Amino acid sequence: MSENKFRIVPPQKSNEARVKPTAKPASNGKSVFTGLEKRLKLESYFEEGFPVQYLPKILFVVFLSLIYISNTHYAEKTTRQIDRAQSEVEDLRADYTTLKSDVMFASKQSEVARRVKSMGLKESLNPPFKVVVKD
Repeated sequence: MSENKFRIVPPQKSNEARVKPTAKPASNGKSVFTGLEKRLKLESYFEEGFPVQYLPKILFVVFLSLIYISNTHYAEKTTRQIDRAQSEVEDLRADYTTLKSDVMFASKQSEVARRVKSMGLKESLNPPFKVVVKD
């Protein structure tokens, strides 16, 4: 039975033992990635090809990461919409309060009397009375 591998080993010309490739000489530059490479020793995992048995797990983690990122973007978008709606509600509440006070001021008896004076109407000095009709 053969193994699943992405790397194809070329046929050898002679029966001599396979020599493992030597590690690359370390560069003199110090960087984060060279330090990670030395500590994790990733080359040892890929000597015989890509480990296919881990592919479903890797894809699952990538899928979960994408869901996490999209959920974060959706939450931020929703938060911005909520903030925008709250500021709009505050503006509308201020407008409502202003209009309500204007209407209450305009509906006062003295204010109504002042406005209708230009039309020739006057305020009645007699109290209202009930009209009773007998059949």
